[in-house]
Amino acid sequence: MIVLTTLKKYEAPVQAACINPDVFQGKTLEQIANLPVTEGNAQLTLCDLFKIEETPDGTSNITINGDVGRVKRIGQGMKTGEITINGNVGMHTGEKMVGGKITVNGSSGSWTGSQMRGGVLEIHGDGGDYLGSPYRGSEIGMRGGLILVDGNIGTDSACYMAGGVIKVKGGAGRFLGYHMLKGAIYIEKECAYRLAPCMTGGKIIIAGTVEEVMPSFTVDGVKGKAKVDAELTAKGPFYVFLGDLAEHGTGKLFISRESNPQLGPIYDKYL
Repeated sequence: MIVLTTLKKYEAPVQAACINPDVFQGKTLEQIANLPVTEGNAQLTLCDLFKIEETPDGTSNITINGDVGRVKRIGQGMKTGEITINGNVGMHTGEKMVGGKITVNGSSGSWTGSQMRGGVLEIHGDGGDYLGSPYRGSEIGMRGGLILVDGNIGTDSACYMAGGVIKVKGGAGRFLGYHMLKGAIYIEKECAYRLAPCMTGGKIIIAGTVEEVMPSFTVDGVKGKAKVDAELTAKGPFYVFLGDLAEHGTGKLFISRESNPQLGPIYDKYL
């Protein structure tokens, strides 16, 4: 295993896509130390920013100690192995991830898990904006894998989601699940306005409060529980909404009935 320890507080954003078990595999400690990175517009090597040590377990797994909240693209495209980050981490962590596991013992920056296809991302703080979402102008979102967040996630998360599972113990910002096609999202606490606009498939389960249900969704009934994945079935009762009808969508929203008594006078008469 390779252990990276920060040498300083970074003054400018760092691009470090080389921090990846697939890249480290088969390399000597010297070769790893000389991998290219940038800090702002300065061309550097990995050893300029991190103390690099090797433990004798024989794997290319990576542990990062220190605040790397300004370090971007850690684990980009990774296929195997594990990365453990003991601190905050920057933008684009796990982008286009295919396999393996990233554990963040802190919070992550925007676009964490962007265009993810497999593997596990476990965040023990907040998940930032655009979690699992593509860049603006792209229609390729998260397609597989699992994202677990202990805290909150920000705005525009799971846009164009086409597979995989996101489970959040905290709340979610506005425009969650924009243009969602497939997959499952579970939010344990509050969810901000404009939930699932242009949704055409998949399911979103909100165990906490919602600010509104968009008028392009229709109430379809009440269910006592909602299955998130093989590991989690959420207890209801839940209002079940179908939509987004403006997109001829067949997606499902499961909204906690007990947490949202304000929805009763609006929708109970249709049940």
